[in-house]
Amino acid sequence: MTRALKPATARRSQNTAAPNDTAPDSTAPDSTATGSAGPDSTATGSGAPGNTAPGGGAPRRWVLRHRWFLAVLALGAVLRALAMLGYRPALWFPDSYTYIVTVFKPRPDLVRPAGYSMFLKLLEPLHSFGAVTAVQHLLGLATGILIYRAARRAPRWAATLATVPVLLDAYQIELEHLLVSDTLFMFLVVAGVALCATRRTATIAAIGLLLAAATLTRTVGQPLIVVLAAWFALRHLLSPPDGPLGMADGPIGPATRIRPAAVLLAAALVPIVAYGAWFYVTYQRVGLVGANGVFLYARTMSFADCARMDPPPDLKVLCDPRPPEHRPPSQEYIWAKDAPLVLRPGITFSKENDDLAARFAMLAITTQPLDYAASVLEELARSFTWGRPIYPDAEIYGYYQFPATAPGPPGRYPAQVGAEYAKLYEQGAIGTEIVEPFAGWLRAYQSMVRLPGPVLLGILLVPPVAAIARRRHGRRLVAGPAWLVPWSVAVVLLITPAAAAEFDYRYVLPAVPLACLAAAQSLGRDLPRQSGGDSRAKEFGDDIPPNVQL
Repeated sequence: MTRALKPATARRSQNTAAPNDTAPDSTAPDSTATGSAGPDSTATGSGAPGNTAPGGGAPRRWVLRHRWFLAVLALGAVLRALAMLGYRPALWFPDSYTYIVTVFKPRPDLVRPAGYSMFLKLLEPLHSFGAVTAVQHLLGLATGILIYRAARRAPRWAATLATVPVLLDAYQIELEHLLVSDTLFMFLVVAGVALCATRRTATIAAIGLLLAAATLTRTVGQPLIVVLAAWFALRHLLSPPDGPLGMADGPIGPATRIRPAAVLLAAALVPIVAYGAWFYVTYQRVGLVGANGVFLYARTMSFADCARMDPPPDLKVLCDPRPPEHRPPSQEYIWAKDAPLVLRPGITFSKENDDLAARFAMLAITTQPLDYAASVLEELARSFTWGRPIYPDAEIYGYYQFPATAPGPPGRYPAQVGAEYAKLYEQGAIGTEIVEPFAGWLRAYQSMVRLPGPVLLGILLVPPVAAIARRRHGRRLVAGPAWLVPWSVAVVLLITPAAAAEFDYRYVLPAVPLACLAAAQSLGRDLPRQSGGDSRAKEFGDDIPPNVQL
């Protein structure tokens, strides 16, 4: 007996029964009459979902409906398979060895939080760095799926284009093949942002936990908690009353407005405070890392002028007599053997040195605020250059290229110690085996396919320009300004490293999918002139027939 398929609209009507959830895919008017069908709305002439025939017809129509995205996803999977074949088992970065030491000696690191080390610890039973890179590539693919799903109210072409950089950019694929924290961080942040349409308390708590995990992977995640908490506190003011996030039932009290933000903050702070307590027990210092002052000091050395600052005697030892235009990149003030801070007694990241560096940095910023602002803008502008000039130096720049020859063993002593622990992790020799012709294909691909900086700038400008155009024509988005969340997060991810450390190409990549998501969401459907919508509209995933759903 053939079981009749339940119409997708019926499943959506059941989902709307949840009292605390008015997510965009369950209650919003999804009229296709606007001519701006979303990535998951029914194409003209495809028939209502209730007429779906049992058997293989429905999955086939679903594949056809999303064929362009599925093609991009498949191509991204092929490129990642080439990386696995061409560079076995992984590519190494100087930070990789520190993460691996923490796997075997679990304690907070002074420079990097231990979130990525915990991720490596979960995969340790496999004893394979190839398995680690495979999981990171899967996270990259999953990020593309999340972007497409979150852009479901945009035109399907826009939602598909939003996934192209994260799925097909050669530098993104290379970053996933490196043993560094950025791919995990990107996935955690995108997952949190993708869930922001919810009203469910449990989902909001999950967002807080995702942001906490991101913060414990890279500390740049800390301001993102504030950004998303502000969204949940203010979105009732920003969304149209008859939109999916609006308050069509009337005004709400202050406690109800603040509750989602409070839930997110509580969920995020619990693991962060717990990690901070672990850090304090280990070092008797408050914080998640012990290097914030050092990195900010290095950032200010691009402009700090001690003649204008007139620092006290204990800070003068950190001055550089060279004019700013003749100084090395900021990172050299942390790692170079002759850097003023490195020459001080004790380790570079001791509490005394970090506090001293922080005092110097704050004096430089308050004495030369315009120079600091100009320096931040100069670093930020590197994200938007057309070319890809070598920066901060040839060594670091080279780590982001698929190599033609196998990298040599680590040179610095801490990395050598980490390499020994890496052998324990792998239970064998470590290194990178380059296998042709796969590696050569990837190198050729990387020389041609990347997202140029001006294109990223253009993507960031799409949402505000689209919002201004809508305002001039008196139109509003179905989901309200939902693009504000990914757009704000992308901007924070670009500005924070430029303001607190220095520009690095790998710091740009996690912001790209969020900028693309914001651009796609800003092109979403307008609210119809009259209330109501077309019940035939379908969302990505809602129209999957029961016989193929998990």
